Order: sequence, then C-alpha cells, then structure tokens
Amino acid sequence: MALTAQQLADLMPDATQLESNEPEMESSLHYAQLALLVSCLEWLWRDRTDFFIGANLTIYSSRQQLKNQDCRGTDFFLVKNTQKRPRKSWVVWEEDGRYPDLIIELLSDSTAEVDRGLKKDLYQDRFRTHEYFWFSPDSLEFAGFRLISQKYEPIAPNQAGRLWSESLDLYLGIYDGQLRYFTSEGQLVLTSAEDALQSQQRVKQLAEQLRSLGVEPKA
Repeated sequence: MALTAQQLADLMPDATQLESNEPEMESSLHYAQLALLVSCLEWLWRDRTDFFIGANLTIYSSRQQLKNQDCRGTDFFLVKNTQKRPRKSWVVWEEDGRYPDLIIELLSDSTAEVDRGLKKDLYQDRFRTHEYFWFSPDSLEFAGFRLISQKYEPIAPNQAGRLWSESLDLYLGIYDGQLRYFTSEGQLVLTSAEDALQSQQRVKQLAEQLRSLGVEPKA
C-alpha cells in the first residue's frame, strides 16, 4: 500500500530518504543535454568535493509543500559549499536551509510557459536562487537572469552571445546545437571523453613532428 505524503512526512522526520518525484524528460535531446551539463561540470571540478549537482531531481522546500504534494523539481541545479555525496532529492530543511545557487531549466512544449513564468517567480521570490537560465534543445532559445536587489535582471551576452555565470565562474553558451560551458578565456569545457580524445590527438601530432625531424618516438 502506497503511503500518502502526510504519512511519509510523519514516518521520516529527517526526510533524508525522500525520493525524487520528477517525470521523465521530454525527449532524447533533453536527456543528452542534461547529461552533457552534468558530465562536463563533474569532469571540470573532479578534484572538488564542495558542491552538489541535481539532475531532474525534486526540491522539497518545506514540510507543508510535501504534505500538499506541491513540491518543485528542476532539470539542473547547483549547490555550492555543500558536501558532495549522493542524494535522492534535495530537502531544504535537511540541508541547513540551502537553496540552489544556480538553476537551468530545459524548455519543452509542455513546460516552457511554466519555466518562463511560475518557476522564474518561484526561484526569484522563494528560492532566492542567484542565477537562473533556460535553454530549449529544440529551438535553441537561451536566456539567463541574475538576482539583483531581489529581482531577476537579464544577463547581458558577450560578443560571442555567451552569458557569464558568477556561480560557475564560467560562461554558458550554445555550441554545435547544445548548451555548453566556456572558460573566461572562451575555451570550451570538455567532457572526460573529449579531453581524452584531445590528448590522444596531441600525442599523435607530437609523434608526427618528431618523425618529420628524423626521430622515431618511443612506444
């Protein structure tokens, strides 16, 4: 027999085992985009243990919302200065009242209106999330906002059309039809697979240069 939200809250006062209640993503494009955002940042910050990335996870912001079954999830969110460990959901009252520092929503036909309106207001007024971005894997619509004087103000793009994130200390921009991270110098942040491939190419180029000089590289 399934437990009601009220029974669940009563049985689990610490709420650390609350499962996420998010629906599956809209399409394979959305899955691929979400995986890319997570994998790139995880690889870039592979030596860090002070952050948590939530991917298609529910954010439980209050016990009352849990009881009312009115909890909100995001496609991608980042919390800094917290312990990097697995979580089934993000439970604000079990995380010292911490809300995400950055949120990215992937727009779809069924969610775009809510993402641009209701969720934007929620992240601004209740979550007080410092930065909010949205991106459509289908139309490539891309926008970003930063909390200034308690209101979201649009983030101005640079000459390349990228938006600077203070939370990430990186740019966000569109590359090859996907939302990617870029360093302050404009370099693309690679996945681990891309990084390995680039390293192999550098080794190959170096070997070719040595052979052109009459030096056979060691195996």
